[in-house]
Amino acid sequence: MKGFSQKYFMVVAGFLFGVLAALMSLLGNPPNMGVCIACFYRDITGALGLHRAAVVQYLRPEIMGIAIGAFISAFTFGEFRARGGSSPLVRFLLGMFFMIGALVFLGCPVRAVLRLAGGDLNALSGLAGVVVGALLGIAFLRRGFNLGRMTPTHQASGYLMPLIMFGLFILLIVRPEFIFYSEEGPGAMHAPIAVSLVVGLVIGFLAQRTRMCFVGGWRDLFLVRDTYLFSGIAAFFVGALIVNLVTGKVHVGFAGQPIAQTNQLWNFLGMVLAGLSATLLGGCPLRQTILASEGDIDAGVTIFGMIMGAAVSHNFLLASSPKGPGVYGPLAVVICLILACAFGYLMSEGS
Repeated sequence: MKGFSQKYFMVVAGFLFGVLAALMSLLGNPPNMGVCIACFYRDITGALGLHRAAVVQYLRPEIMGIAIGAFISAFTFGEFRARGGSSPLVRFLLGMFFMIGALVFLGCPVRAVLRLAGGDLNALSGLAGVVVGALLGIAFLRRGFNLGRMTPTHQASGYLMPLIMFGLFILLIVRPEFIFYSEEGPGAMHAPIAVSLVVGLVIGFLAQRTRMCFVGGWRDLFLVRDTYLFSGIAAFFVGALIVNLVTGKVHVGFAGQPIAQTNQLWNFLGMVLAGLSATLLGGCPLRQTILASEGDIDAGVTIFGMIMGAAVSHNFLLASSPKGPGVYGPLAVVICLILACAFGYLMSEGS
C-alpha cells in the first residue's frame, strides 16, 4: 500500500507538472517551452552576460522557484544535508556536455516530452536519443561506473545554491543595468514574474518529494524494471497533452514547429549525449537543481557546468537554431560523446 501511494503521488505530481508547463506557454512563455530546465538556464546565462545571444537572455524565475521550493521541502521534512566531494570536476564537465547536447536538440528531456505533447514530431528523435543515451549509461553502470563517495561537509556550504537562486531573483526584481534582457525572440517571451515564481515553487516542492527525474525514469525502467519515476514522465505527457488539446495548441508535424530544428540525426545524437551525461551524473537538470537545493554541493557544481555549457554553446556557435545545427555543433557533440564514454569506461571498476 505504501508503494502504491508513492506511485499515485508521483502520477499526480507528474500530471500537475505537465498541466502547469503547458499553461505557462499560454501565459507568455515560449510555445512548447512552458518549462524547460536547460533552456531556462541558458536564458539565465545570457542575462548574466556570459553569452551574447540577444534573443535568449532573461532571468527565469521558474528556476529560482524550483530551487527555493525544493529547499523549503527538504528543510521542512528533514532531508536537507550538506555533502559533496564526489568527482566535482568530472561533474562540471558532464554538466557542460549535457547542455551542449541539449542545445543542439533545442531542449532538455522535459522539453522533449513537452514538445511531443504539442505535436512536434522532431521530439521523437530527441526522446529516442535520451533512451539510447540512458542505455549507454546503464552499460557503464553495470560495469561499475561511479563518481566516488560523497562525504558530509559544513552545513553552511549547503545553503549556497538556495542563496544564489534567491540572489538571482532579487536581481530580477531590482533590474540593475548590468543584467541583459532580450527585446525579441524566446528570451522576450515570459509569463508574469509572480506566476512564474509560484509555478516554480510548486514544481520544486513536488519534484523534491517525488525524486522526479526525466532521465532517471528511463534508466530505472531498463536497469531494474522499476516504473516509479517513469510514471511521472508519462503523467507529465498526459497532463500537457490534455491542456494543449483543450486550448488548440496541438500542431502535428515536423516542419514549422516553434523553436525546433528538423535535422533528425543531430536531434538524436544531441540527446544521446544529454541522456548519457545525465545518467552518469545521476539525474537530469531538474533533478540536479533539486539535489543542489537539498545541500548537494556536487549537484551545484554540475549546474555551474551546465551554465558554462550554455555559454560555450552560444559563444562558439554550437547551439542550434530553427535553421539547423550550429556551425560547430555536430563536431562538439561527437567530441563530447567520446569524452563522456571515456569517463564512463575509465571510472568503472572493471577498467
